Amino acid sequence: MEPIGVVDGVAIPYLHDDVDTDRLIPIRFLRRPLADGYGRFLLADERFDAAGAERREIVFNQPAYRDGTILLSGHNFGCGSAREGAVYAVRDYGIRVVIAAGYSDIFRMNCCWNGVLPVVLPIEAIAQLVAQVEAAPGARIRVDLPAQQVHGPDGKAYSFDIALPVKQRLMAGLDQIAGTQQLQAQIDAFERAHYARMPWVMNREA
Repeated sequence: MEPIGVVDGVAIPYLHDDVDTDRLIPIRFLRRPLADGYGRFLLADERFDAAGAERREIVFNQPAYRDGTILLSGHNFGCGSAREGAVYAVRDYGIRVVIAAGYSDIFRMNCCWNGVLPVVLPIEAIAQLVAQVEAAPGARIRVDLPAQQVHGPDGKAYSFDIALPVKQRLMAGLDQIAGTQQLQAQIDAFERAHYARMPWVMNREA
């Protein structure tokens, strides 16, 4: 998992509430292997028409936003099912940070375990950022995870909260497995002590 420190990138204004996981990636695409690249399925039913052609009016298809790495959205982002594929689609598209007014708890944690930083800001702050980005398509936002701040195109800073263990894992680029492996010495020590107290556990017949 790629570590996250400071992300300075083009911001995509997508100010909608209740963007659910089936909207982020329609279920029919979840049968495909991850090697297919889930980024091309992100918001597929909005980005493409029935013939597979891009809808030009959709912000993701506008040249100024194509390489965006920061997504701006509204309340209850990632609601609906617990499918991890929704986060894969966001990440594989190239988005490293989502800034929203709130998240589904499961989606938020799926982001944290898969290298996407979910930032929560008040909707008023997000509306200000969206207005700036829409006024100057291609404008950049700077998200500083170590300092826990978002810097808008105008330079204004907004602070955000994040749990320390989650912050540390994102900055180190550790998923759940890699995070557990960091504790290998403690795990080994526990097992040695455990089996020393109860040696019969290791002597059980296969």
